[in-house]
Amino acid sequence: MPDASPSSLARRTARFLRSSLFAQVAVALLLGAVVGRLWPEVGSAVQPLGDGFVRLIKAMIAPLVFCVVIAGIAKAGDLKAFGRIGIKALIWFEVATTLALAVGLLAGNLFSPGSGMNVDPASLDASAVDEKTGGESLPSTSEFLLHSLPDSAVGAFAENSLLQVLVLACLVGAALLHLGQKRVPAILPAIEQAQEVVFAVVGFIMKLAPVAVFGATAHLIGEYGLGALSTYGKLIGVCYAVALVFLALLGVALKAFTGVSLWKFVRYTREEMLLALGTASSEAVMPRMMQKLRQAGCREDAVGLVLPTGYSFNLDGASIYLSIGTLFIAQAVGVDLTPGQQITVVVVLMLTSKGMAGVPGSAFLALSATASALGVIPAGAVALLLGVDRIMDTMRVATNLLGNCVAVFAVSKWEGALDKDRMRKVLDGEITFQPEGEPTAAAGTGPAAEPVPAAVTASGTETSIPDGECGARGDTPSSVAGQPRGL
Repeated sequence: MPDASPSSLARRTARFLRSSLFAQVAVALLLGAVVGRLWPEVGSAVQPLGDGFVRLIKAMIAPLVFCVVIAGIAKAGDLKAFGRIGIKALIWFEVATTLALAVGLLAGNLFSPGSGMNVDPASLDASAVDEKTGGESLPSTSEFLLHSLPDSAVGAFAENSLLQVLVLACLVGAALLHLGQKRVPAILPAIEQAQEVVFAVVGFIMKLAPVAVFGATAHLIGEYGLGALSTYGKLIGVCYAVALVFLALLGVALKAFTGVSLWKFVRYTREEMLLALGTASSEAVMPRMMQKLRQAGCREDAVGLVLPTGYSFNLDGASIYLSIGTLFIAQAVGVDLTPGQQITVVVVLMLTSKGMAGVPGSAFLALSATASALGVIPAGAVALLLGVDRIMDTMRVATNLLGNCVAVFAVSKWEGALDKDRMRKVLDGEITFQPEGEPTAAAGTGPAAEPVPAAVTASGTETSIPDGECGARGDTPSSVAGQPRGL
């Protein structure tokens, strides 16, 4: 009969908290909310805990993306396949963001979150928007495309520009394919080893996740409180409800197209989702999401290209917020937008949203650009959203992150780069997630590892995995089906 004594229960609870990152982050989230509510000044003081964690993770993203993309191209053995993945990803991104904008506009017209506010634009402080954006401006389409091309290999990493790092990685991966393994036999193993080192560093940083969530949540509640809920309650409710509807639509499309259950994927990535929500940063979980997607059956080249690119091209949550926010501003100042003007909103936001990533106050810059293009909304009216923008981060982060993960599964299935059998086993819990860069469970002490099958390249041919390599490194995600170790 199990021991139900208080001391036994306490030991089991302590053991669960030590072993479960999800439980640690959940507790930190609750503690942060309590501290921020009761002691706002403390909440503001602990903000660096969250900011420091995000900075550490961001430092690892560029080298990780570089290594993963190069290894993915080299292992796929087919540069044309990599090009197809990129084109299919861009098509998916454009369809998804257009749908997000359309759903947002439909909801904004149906529920009119800004109606009845009767705001006088002259009473708004337009300079507050300039302070929020730091004097930045969104790049034009040509500037955005030009900035995606690196003018310095070191600069791309120093500026943490993911698109520039992607371009460099594609060039290096193509060069490896051109030269072949016999001419540069040491390069790919070195890149794979560097990748394992980066994942190990990410593993160390992830141990600080609960501390980061505590600091970020305490700051949010302490700095902004809950007062915005009364003033902007309808806008917040509409945005969050539309995000849920959009994710439900994505889930239906994902299930029909790939057989992947979005709910099971959310359960599989619950630790990363909670961490992203707590820190209000989807970049904070990109390295772990890449690991989990690879272990869930998505081929390495698809994950390495689609997920990082989506951070610039597939901002579904931001698209929902911007479309509803534009209508909210117009309704609040008494401007009735015609159907033609609303189509202009969609077109302008489709263009401006592509240059938002990494620009301070980018949402306000996009809204200002939209207001200027329409010519009927006072530019100062954008300041109406200053009080609610931070609260919208949770919606934007969750929707952007899930939208990008859905894109990885969809493009992988489209390209034939999805191991559906492994995907089902991972999402059903039959195969346990093993963080890369950490030692695997010793024989007899953990879940049984699945035998490593022969690897399949993008061209459909089988290649053998070098003898002894799996035994030396363990059953890591890069040695699963579709992800051979060698060229």
